[in-house]
Amino acid sequence: MFTRTLSRVALSALLLAGSGLLAACGSDHAASGGQAQDGAAGYPVTVDNCGFQQTFDKPPSRVLLLQGASVGEVETFLLLGLGDKIVANAQYYGVSDIPGMAQRVDSLPKGGLKLNASADVPAEQALALQPDLVVSTWSGGFDPKFGFASRDMLQQAGIRSLVNPVNCSYGKPKDVTAAERDAYTAASTTSSLDFITLVGRIFGVPDRARELVDQLRVRMDAVAQKVNGQPKSKMLIAFPDMGMMNANGLPAVFSGNIYDSVVRAAGGEPAFPNGGWDLTSNLSAEQLAAAPVDVLVIGAYRPGEDLDAEAAKLFAAYPQWNASKSKSYVKVSDGIYLGPANADAIEQIARVAHPAAF
Repeated sequence: MFTRTLSRVALSALLLAGSGLLAACGSDHAASGGQAQDGAAGYPVTVDNCGFQQTFDKPPSRVLLLQGASVGEVETFLLLGLGDKIVANAQYYGVSDIPGMAQRVDSLPKGGLKLNASADVPAEQALALQPDLVVSTWSGGFDPKFGFASRDMLQQAGIRSLVNPVNCSYGKPKDVTAAERDAYTAASTTSSLDFITLVGRIFGVPDRARELVDQLRVRMDAVAQKVNGQPKSKMLIAFPDMGMMNANGLPAVFSGNIYDSVVRAAGGEPAFPNGGWDLTSNLSAEQLAAAPVDVLVIGAYRPGEDLDAEAAKLFAAYPQWNASKSKSYVKVSDGIYLGPANADAIEQIARVAHPAAF
């Protein structure tokens, strides 16, 4: 099992990288972070990614996936059948809403990586692996102030780099555009699908990417049809194991952007709509007590967490919630973040919130 020390920098990346998603797909959105134009034969493929333009003459074959407190990127590679292109993967939770996915991620090569104090791959190790592509969930994964290799440094070594386009503005040292900021603050599960499409273009498997996107969209649309017209349950997303991110020792409560998108896709409404990062870090016990909660969405970040026990603790602490009275809760993990597991989480949440519709 790949072990790692979770720093505040890395956990911040998880919370915020998951919150910056594009509102819709299409060339206008892709152009701000990951527009690709390819010739008649498929290659070369030129990508303008966060203002960093690169040309791919062939599919990358030695990929390093930086940690960034994310699994959305590695899961995308696996679902596209590109696991054999990964020379080293630093992304790992040990839990997933996609059945069997945690085991698949854990079986990928680790490349002997030792993460630095910022909980990601230091520059010297990234260069020593001699990858031909390094992928980060956020621009901060290429910031030298955290000990990481910059995109310029990698380019000088003949190594291409890729940031999940929705997170271009997050951690970008300079030259952040208004379009990048807007993409980051907008929210939709569609951004998870946009990244699948981009990876498919770069690796020469656009049909495979289109098929995966279509499958995930069909599943999410099916849920939308079933919950259409149903009462909108108020939902609270809480991750007890991330309590260190709250100054008051409360569970991390996720709100805004991708989190609200997942909740709404499941036929609910967030208890703290558009709460954002400030809510997650500064939520008070009084605010939590007063929140309208019909369904508790309780999340696991690491394997071995007893979410049933954690839900019981929250119900005992906040007996006034409707969810506490009905004992209504659903267990999730990676599906509420940026990545292809969104459909799985949406299905799970919707079944608990609207059992009669299923």
